[in-house]
Formats: sequence, structure tokens, C-alpha cells
Amino acid sequence: MALLPLPDGPEQTPETAATVLRYHLCWKHRDLDGVMALYHPDIQYNDFFQNRVLHLDELRAYVAASMPREAGEDIVHSDRIRVDGCTAFIQYDVTLSGGEGLVAFKASEAISVRDGLIWRVNEYASLIREHASHDTQASLRPAVSRLGLSPRQLSFMAEDLEQYFQRRQPYLDPELDLQQVARECGYSRNQMSYLLNQVLGQSFYRYVNQARLQHLLAQLELAEPPVRIDDLAFAAGFNSLSAFYKCFRQHTGLSPKAYVKQISLRTRT
Repeated sequence: MALLPLPDGPEQTPETAATVLRYHLCWKHRDLDGVMALYHPDIQYNDFFQNRVLHLDELRAYVAASMPREAGEDIVHSDRIRVDGCTAFIQYDVTLSGGEGLVAFKASEAISVRDGLIWRVNEYASLIREHASHDTQASLRPAVSRLGLSPRQLSFMAEDLEQYFQRRQPYLDPELDLQQVARECGYSRNQMSYLLNQVLGQSFYRYVNQARLQHLLAQLELAEPPVRIDDLAFAAGFNSLSAFYKCFRQHTGLSPKAYVKQISLRTRT
């Protein structure tokens, strides 16, 4: 069964804000059951740092492993929750126990809400410190200073980028480049590159191809058989089938053919 399109617009903002605030407080108080209760049964959770797409049956173990509980572990929200329509944006720093000590990440989430439940989470993270060393974290500060960006400005930049991709769908252009995105969002190329690589933890082309893939997956849910997957890939902005197939398998764990078959079986039941 295809998901209904998410509602959007100013009238959705209060509901989104209330839901995401509850979500934020559940994480703050380490309330695993409270977090799980806010996920819609059809949730899609995209962890772009690990290249994983998770659904409800996988999320309890994932959240439990991500929720700080041991000595030295912590989660600190680094900016206020920003809400626009059905989407909210959260930034935070999280410290967890790794294989050989504490590991720190800078992360952000774009959270989509419908009917008081969370339908989609896009989580972007970048590693900033390993083994309780402050060297890597300190080395990031001069770069931010040279670019004239504060943490708050980086938050605004990430929100602007997300909104630009959602509303304008620039990824449908196979010739899209970083200079164009930076110009349309109102930033320099270096600033946008820093945001993508150091804050969101992705290259520009990976970010764009993930947006193309999400667009294509939404189209697949609505497509009538026979499905011409290659045509949908080109229409979504992919200019190389090899890049498309690699991206598709990385994020779904399936070939396009197997994924389409899975959708067909689901719609029949």
C-alpha cells in the first residue's frame, strides 16, 4: 500500500512541533518506550552515516544502541528545534562508547510528521572525535572560523539546503553541481562544501544521489506495472545506470527488480 503524501504548510507546524518536542524529551530522558511510541508503523528511518534504511521492526534495537546510558555517554542538543510545516530539524552532539573508548558524533535529523506520529527521519552524522581525544574537535574550529560560520549559522544552512531540495527538487537536473546549489541557497561554494562534508558527513554527489533515490522510491510506490525502472532512474536525475544501481543497492539492500517485486507482493496482500 502506497503512503499518502505528507501534509505540509503553516497549518501543520504546531502539530509537528508538539510531536517532535515529545520525541526530543523522550531522548533526553532516555525513554526508549516513549521514543518507539512516536514512530508510525510505516516509518522509514534513513541513517546516512551508516548507509542504512530502517523500518519499525529494526528500530528498537537501533535506538537502544544509540541512546546514551553508560558513564561518559551523553547527548546534547546544540540548537533549538526548527519547524516548518510537516518537517522539523534537530541538531545534537552525541558521545557513545566505541570499541576502544568514547566516540563523539555531530548529528542532525530532519523529521517528518503526520497525524501526530513520525513517518520519516533523515539522520546525518559525522565523526568528530575518537578515543576521548580533543584534537579532532579542536581542529574543526579554525575551519569554521575561517569560513565565517557559527554553529547556529550551520544549522540555518542545513535547513536551507533541506528546504531547497524538498521544494525545488534540483536533483532532477542530471547536470546539477555544487556551485549551483550554493548559489541558489545563498552561500559560497566553500561554505556549502564544508556543511556537506564536515557537518552532514557526505560528499555533494552522495547527498544528491540520495535525494534522487528517495524521489524514485516514492515514484515506484505509485507506478503502475509494468515498471520501467531505468526510465524512472533517468527521470529522477541519475545520469548513469551504474551509479543508480550502486546507490539503490546500498540504501535498500536489494536490486531494483527485487524491490519492485516486493512492492507488487505487498500491494496484493
